[in-house]
Amino acid sequence: MHVSSGSPAGPSTGPGQSTPAARGAGQPSSTLGASRRSGATGGRGAGLGIALLSALAFGGSGVAAKPLISAGLEPLQVTWLRVAGAALVMLPIAWRHRELPRRRPALLMGFGLLAVAGVQACYFAALSRIPVGVALLIEYLAPALVLGWVRFVQKRPVTRAAAVGVVLAVGGLACVVEVWSGLSFDAVGLALALGAACCQVGYFVLSDHGSDGDDAADPLGVIAYGLLLGAVVLTPIARPWGMHWQLLGGGADMNGTRVPAVLLLAWIVLVATVAAYLTGVVSIRRLSPQVAGVVACLEAVIATVLAWFLLGEHLSAPQLVGGLVVLTGAFIAQSAKPQTTETVRVAGAGGAEDGVGGGVPGGAVSPALPTAPASGDCSGGDLSAGFRAT
Repeated sequence: MHVSSGSPAGPSTGPGQSTPAARGAGQPSSTLGASRRSGATGGRGAGLGIALLSALAFGGSGVAAKPLISAGLEPLQVTWLRVAGAALVMLPIAWRHRELPRRRPALLMGFGLLAVAGVQACYFAALSRIPVGVALLIEYLAPALVLGWVRFVQKRPVTRAAAVGVVLAVGGLACVVEVWSGLSFDAVGLALALGAACCQVGYFVLSDHGSDGDDAADPLGVIAYGLLLGAVVLTPIARPWGMHWQLLGGGADMNGTRVPAVLLLAWIVLVATVAAYLTGVVSIRRLSPQVAGVVACLEAVIATVLAWFLLGEHLSAPQLVGGLVVLTGAFIAQSAKPQTTETVRVAGAGGAEDGVGGGVPGGAVSPALPTAPASGDCSGGDLSAGFRAT
């Protein structure tokens, strides 16, 4: 939706002057409509391609991290290397948005503690005990937990479709962890993956508050400062000064193949973090947060397939079916329309109205919260669309 920046009538034009509308009056409306549709289709196609690249980049983080953990690095140390390395690369963006710490200190602190330090530390710790695909699928409980927060804490209604999505996600997860066999995976690893999902809930709640009003925070700035704060928080916990740095000069075993450890680390920092976040934000600005969030569901599929071929982590048929049900439930919860909506936000010049919700750190996608607007300018700072954690 576009609006004029002037008065409804607009400035008067004298002889010899013409408005943009007048200049285009001689062009057939069918030609104008066709060109606009062509541009929109091209932009949407490019956005879908970028969103797929983002999902691929995020999905490869666990596959690259697990060999480093098996080689002798602690999960917290791998987390610190990822966060600190990405924070250094994102320093120019942090400098560009240097007013953010003054404007939104609580938001940045929450992102640094939950979306960066909490989610990634729990996720990488879970990888040391359970398969990559299982850990990521458990994180898909986050949309269900967010809906529980909305329904039982905020006392707000949720749609029937969203409730069905939650039931499917929980039921599918029961198949993934094979509850009928008394949980076939390490209980601590499952608890850590669930902890990552809980941290995602805090991230989603913060996103809902961080993207409203004229003071909306730019997602790139939040990502940059979230990484910086996450690195600061993780430093005394990970104790990098005690790390076996020589391991990075050697190799790590990837299902029988020796891969340079520094190459895996470079992938985690440059591709699975920096490039993944940047392409995620770009895809959001070309698509709606809702569409990009649905594409983000492929992240779990990509991670499971990569772990299958590169790490030899095979899932059973019931687990594959359960994973499909989890993704279906997340898709339904993501696509459900909110029961109540607020006033539609209108984009500025050149902007476009977008959908609700968004994709996130860890593959989990933000459900359509009742508090979210029906549409808005996601380039202005839809945080849930611009940040994922795994």
